[in-house]
Amino acid sequence: MTTIFEMSKKGRIAFKIPNNNIKDYEFDFPEHLLRKTSPRLPQVSELDVVRHYTNLAAKNYSVDVGFYPLGSCTMKYNPKINEKIANDEHFSMIHPFQPMETAQGALQLMYELKEMLCEISGMDDMTLVPSAGAHGELTGMLIARAYHLSRGDTKRKKAIVPDSAHGTNPASARMAGFEVIEIKSGPDGRVDLNELKKHLDEEVAVLLLTNPNTLGLFEKDIIKIAEMVHEKGALLYYDGANLNAILGRTRPGDMGFDIVHLNLHKTFSTPHGMGGPGSGPVGVKKHLSKFLPVPEIIKENNTYKLNYSKPESIGFIRSFFGNFSVLVRTYTYIKTMGKEGLKKVGQMAVLNANYLRKKVSKIMDIAYPGLCMHEFVSTCEKLTKETGVKALDIAKRLLDYGIHAPTMYFPLIVHEDFMIEPTETESKDTLDEFAKILGKIFEEAKQNPELVKNAPYTTPIRRLDEATASRKPIVKFNFEGE
Repeated sequence: MTTIFEMSKKGRIAFKIPNNNIKDYEFDFPEHLLRKTSPRLPQVSELDVVRHYTNLAAKNYSVDVGFYPLGSCTMKYNPKINEKIANDEHFSMIHPFQPMETAQGALQLMYELKEMLCEISGMDDMTLVPSAGAHGELTGMLIARAYHLSRGDTKRKKAIVPDSAHGTNPASARMAGFEVIEIKSGPDGRVDLNELKKHLDEEVAVLLLTNPNTLGLFEKDIIKIAEMVHEKGALLYYDGANLNAILGRTRPGDMGFDIVHLNLHKTFSTPHGMGGPGSGPVGVKKHLSKFLPVPEIIKENNTYKLNYSKPESIGFIRSFFGNFSVLVRTYTYIKTMGKEGLKKVGQMAVLNANYLRKKVSKIMDIAYPGLCMHEFVSTCEKLTKETGVKALDIAKRLLDYGIHAPTMYFPLIVHEDFMIEPTETESKDTLDEFAKILGKIFEEAKQNPELVKNAPYTTPIRRLDEATASRKPIVKFNFEGE
């Protein structure tokens, strides 16, 4: 496809800027910031522009076009009403610097959302400020560190993570200054209590855990795990990436977690493929409330205010009050779904995942057989040994059949794997069709491996050199001669 710069023809105009009749002003910009030449904008007609971007949009794959087997992790379907409300001018046109008495509605929304998320997660207090899940993790780790230091407990420098953890867990703990200790999962894919016991001592500050974990398995010993952690004086941190599976059924706070982050952009609406926008509120038990970042939203005599006076707070973790448009979508989602609707989300997500797991198990091995939560991990390892066709090849071939690829090669403890997450909104017909296509591709791999190894064939771009694409990305148009 040609770029809009390649379409450019000298003299074509789509829009003419009116003559400037505003008085000239002199600005004292630094010399090195001043443009020396005019910008090389493409010269195209309005029709050129419309056709170019319409054609470009048509090449985009989205949840509005087809099935995403990596569901709530990246792109589950979200009701359009949430987008409509978030874009209402009463929300979208306010400014964080305007007087708080003129933004009472926005503050009320955030205050009520905080209360609702506390109820859903089983926590006592919450901040809406963190920008995304990983940012929430870092916030949680800083709170854990502040808690231990406030008690004069300076020896706690370790953070424990299972080997099935999201990669952001050890990264966030390390950024907060902790030494990261990885523990191996047990044969059933869950936390091995004996392994945990070996590493739990008075130097451990926090255990980070996802429940259900990244293998789609619920940590059935979570109450015992919480007791073991607390007996050693450490804190238990909940990675909320997989909350979709337990929504309305059980709460992290009731399992014994002290700190929780929620991925609003996953569980509570806002598609976030390609990296944003996100929101990662952090909830805490009462004894950690004083360490939450500023500002906090409070209600006094039916007036909503921002409180910056928290002497033991970890302070500011970003500008303003969080990704407000995501908060509006979440508020709308929770209000429209209601208590029973949220409960249904968890039920249907688990039902769909188990239905698909059963169908897929007839095509490829399931890494940890048995009932799963909202996702399961399957492996192509046997097929790879027999034919040389890898999980990556299967994923590329799925594109030819109009299906987005599932998460691959994660968690790292399963080889040649797919993590498949159908979500609650997909129909039985869609799940059946996906399993049918997957089975067809496996047959292709056995009959004609090269066909699958060279896929895709029908996409605008064939198979990329992924290492070069990620390490040396070309992100701007190269004009001739440069």
